[in-house]
Amino acid sequence: MTSTTLVLGGTGKTGRRLVAELRAAGHTARAAARSGADVRFDWSDPAGFDAALDGADSVYLVPPALRLDFAADVTGFLDRAETAGVRHVTYLSARGVEHAPPEVAMRAVELDLAARPGLTHTILRPAFFMQNFTEGAFAGQVATGVLALPAGDGGEAFIDVHDIAAAAAATLLDPAAHDGRNYELTGPEALTHAEVAAHLTEHRRPVRYEAVPVEDWAEAATGAGLPLDYAEFLGSLLVGIAEGHGARPGDAVQQATGRTSTRFAAVLQRDAAPAST
Repeated sequence: MTSTTLVLGGTGKTGRRLVAELRAAGHTARAAARSGADVRFDWSDPAGFDAALDGADSVYLVPPALRLDFAADVTGFLDRAETAGVRHVTYLSARGVEHAPPEVAMRAVELDLAARPGLTHTILRPAFFMQNFTEGAFAGQVATGVLALPAGDGGEAFIDVHDIAAAAAATLLDPAAHDGRNYELTGPEALTHAEVAAHLTEHRRPVRYEAVPVEDWAEAATGAGLPLDYAEFLGSLLVGIAEGHGARPGDAVQQATGRTSTRFAAVLQRDAAPAST
């Protein structure tokens, strides 16, 4: 068992939940982020990498957000991690990345990890997050009551970020048991975005789904501040759902954690409930 895990993106959707999972298991977890975390970490400031890595022997690796050109930055970080004594990395990748060309940054990092004999590693490849509709990329649209996306009528096995955190925790608490494993993490059901809107209407607020052309969606997304290349990338993934290439339910969460993944309706009910005292 490792003794200290550096959790990159430690204030983000998966990272903060992972920190809680690890600490609940009696493991030392150090949240890292640009602000509001245990240690400061900024991908644009490599001078701070060594301080963040000090004393860590495992890392939850979340690549830079909203960027597609991060491979060299992550390679430099992994070099420093090995020098600092890190022995295991659990990497938050994405579903389908194994089919991407090696020059695609997310795939390049997977290949980099596999080529480092001094590190054990586990790769997590989640489907789209359920929490994108409540605290992430599409929450703003949900707040307006119109979920306008270029996803057509295709289905996606959306994944609860709590399940991602639980899978990550399992790999970090027992790295040897998960070394070299690739987990395609999905929820237990494939939902269309119209069905997502119906669940949101039942459990949160009235929402309707509107299928829109990808060009219109990308224009709106860039107007709202999303970088153009990332908007085009995300748009292509949504079009993939429309074309029938969305995630399908699998058992990777159960393989990693020993329990089944969580349904979207249950997530909405759970996350809306007041915290217990």
